[in-house]
Amino acid sequence: MTDLPDQILPGSAYPLGATFDGEGVNFAVFSANADRIELCIFDPQGKRELRRYSLPECTDEVWHGYLPDVGPGLLYGYRAHGCYEPEAGHRFNPNKLLLDPYARKLHGEIKWTDALHGYQIRSKKEDLSFDKRDSAAAMPKAVVVDDHFDWSRDVKPNTPWSETVIYEAHVKGLTKLMELVPPRERGTYAGLGHPAVIKHLKRIGVTAIELLPIHSFTQDRFLQEKGLRNYWGYNTLGFFAPEQAYFATDTQDELRRAVYKLHKAGIEVILDVVYNHTCEGSEKGPTLSWRGLDNASYYRLVQDQPRYTINDTGTGNTLNLSKARVIQMVTDSLRYWATSFGVDGFRFDLGLTLGREATGFDPGAAFFDVLRQDPVLGRLKLLTEPWDVGPGGYQLGNFPPGFSEWNDKYRDTVRKFWRGDPGQRGELAARLSGSGDLFDRRARRPWASLNMLAAHDGYTLADTVMYEQRHNEANKEDNRDGHSENYSRNWGAEGSTDDEGIKAARGRVMRSMMTTLLASLGTPMIVAGDEFGRTQQGNNNAYCQDNEISWLDWKAAASEEGEEMIAFTARLAELRRRYPALRAPSFLYGDDAPGHGINDIEWWDERGEQLSPEDWDNPEGRALMMRRATATEDGGVEAVSLLLNASPDPITFTLPAPHAARVVLIDSANPAQGEVEIGDSYEVGPQSAVLITWRDAVEA
Repeated sequence: MTDLPDQILPGSAYPLGATFDGEGVNFAVFSANADRIELCIFDPQGKRELRRYSLPECTDEVWHGYLPDVGPGLLYGYRAHGCYEPEAGHRFNPNKLLLDPYARKLHGEIKWTDALHGYQIRSKKEDLSFDKRDSAAAMPKAVVVDDHFDWSRDVKPNTPWSETVIYEAHVKGLTKLMELVPPRERGTYAGLGHPAVIKHLKRIGVTAIELLPIHSFTQDRFLQEKGLRNYWGYNTLGFFAPEQAYFATDTQDELRRAVYKLHKAGIEVILDVVYNHTCEGSEKGPTLSWRGLDNASYYRLVQDQPRYTINDTGTGNTLNLSKARVIQMVTDSLRYWATSFGVDGFRFDLGLTLGREATGFDPGAAFFDVLRQDPVLGRLKLLTEPWDVGPGGYQLGNFPPGFSEWNDKYRDTVRKFWRGDPGQRGELAARLSGSGDLFDRRARRPWASLNMLAAHDGYTLADTVMYEQRHNEANKEDNRDGHSENYSRNWGAEGSTDDEGIKAARGRVMRSMMTTLLASLGTPMIVAGDEFGRTQQGNNNAYCQDNEISWLDWKAAASEEGEEMIAFTARLAELRRRYPALRAPSFLYGDDAPGHGINDIEWWDERGEQLSPEDWDNPEGRALMMRRATATEDGGVEAVSLLLNASPDPITFTLPAPHAARVVLIDSANPAQGEVEIGDSYEVGPQSAVLITWRDAVEA
């Protein structure tokens, strides 16, 4: 490496981070409360500190300096000087090497040691004590990068929300066991863009892949001590740096090329992002970056007791999105991923936390306003998890326009209906029609409801019909972690079985649930592997299972049962594309919009009669028919009916007028059956769902 300059120049306060301009690197880092900040330069292995420079200028609370004649590949970190007064919210300790919050690449991993804490862990004074050990040897280092990439030939799919089908997947788990992918690329960003992956996604009708966190994250100390790993990645160490463990090569362009290939196939890329908290944990956590740079600015602290962090996230700390510079860090991060990596959207983990002000959750919170008006971010797909563990921590339906919200009411209602719970018809109808009771306000559309049968957190679809009790023993928490109520049913045996009757019932219910999902108004999300019946052996909290429990079993996908489920899912997705009534972009009100006396949405029971209030409230009602209709370009009407039978016996549905030739499009009880014409009635098997259509059955 070239000799380092003797002096650091003043440089610029903008942009934040380390920016290479062709001749040198500008360093800029925010701290409102530090007295001095040092830039530390390391050797290429990150082991030896070569030089320290005090950043010479501070403008608008941004410390900055410019090093001439250095460039990409330079390893660095910061040390922040200031008062160590935990009881006033300040935890400056220059003995601790700090990561740049804007670091775009990391070198090395955290090596857990007590020296990473700003205080003496075993002191009676606890976090009021002061630790003088240097933490640099245990810390990863930030790396200066030159991340120019030619996106000029990239064409973003820009799929309309009403046509979007999301596939939630984990970068590693998706291809780790996929033999069609070269061994070196399995479980990596390169594997993500492999033709075999893209072919499968296209087959099942996916328009967007939503990736579990790929921001750099920590391997938690308590998990490593138990021989486990943080698999999901919801513990961010760097908001700008891709997780290094998922690279097959030494270039970050590997991820960009994967996004480019997915775009070329018409598939959008959505990132699950964690801006509600960081990996530094509570006030007793380590000092790795934000805490050491400016604890009082970055984190929400208890009013009148700023020694303590507010824990609305359940992870020990909560980022303070009431601070302008914290909002800037988050939006700069989002914009960086959107522009430098071509990302099409974001799903905000514990998104409710991002809208917390001093008085609680506010749909008009500053962060939401900034996001919605941003010329780059406001045009992307924005999804949110509308809850956290703080006060008033459940706000489903209360986010501002522009967001699609994870709808756990949809998931729970569909599960309860198909396992045979009483009194579900009315609630199910609300969920099937886009959850207008929650989202039909402020000109929001049905796509605001993110409909799901499962998610990474909880049972897979297959485990919903295989297990009634969680089986999380592998997590080494005495099976006490994870959801206690999953609204599941094992249909006669806990776990796998050779009983053909039980297996047939499970397959039928899975197909019925998938039919329900893809026939509902709203944005459907399929969890990776649910399209072929992936199981986690009853583990409903596999966050620490970086192994076959979590990885997709592509041999199971190739089995007879797996292939049958894949083919069924693919047909459903094709029907959703073919029939606009299945994905109506606006809420339906039972109006005569299609014309000819046919309403846009109508409900019947199995007798072909519209339900009375008493029928809706009948706890034993297990059958329901929903018909949605649209006007065709030639002035006719096209309708699709969804027939649902959650009872243990077959039910013959009488189909309402108009009386015309109808076609069964798909039947979950007979997955191999093609499209067949029927008359004015149809027998729906137990725990089965059927889609029926007719077109131009009325005279103009």
